[in-house]
Amino acid sequence: MNNQINLAIQVLPSGGEKHPYEMVDEAIAVIRESGFPYKVCPFETVIEGSYVDVMALVEEVQAACYLNGAQKLLCNLKIQSHQSEDVTIEDKVGKYD
Repeated sequence: MNNQINLAIQVLPSGGEKHPYEMVDEAIAVIRESGFPYKVCPFETVIEGSYVDVMALVEEVQAACYLNGAQKLLCNLKIQSHQSEDVTIEDKVGKYD
């Protein structure tokens, strides 16, 4: 799987002293710093990259939540891939920007 995929990630941290939104902000900061194209949406963040690289980023995002106070974490993922072509955020929502 060498093509670009789209991965939607929703992290729902709980526990600890911080408000969950603060922990989500830290997770989004990890995504922003990764350099991958991404789009923050109200319920999830969509990331574009190779499958292997994006899945490694998922681990970093989860770690950021725990490092910032989460005691528990629910992480929902959706993956869109294509057998022989890249999947891009632009192809799906570029016309709305």
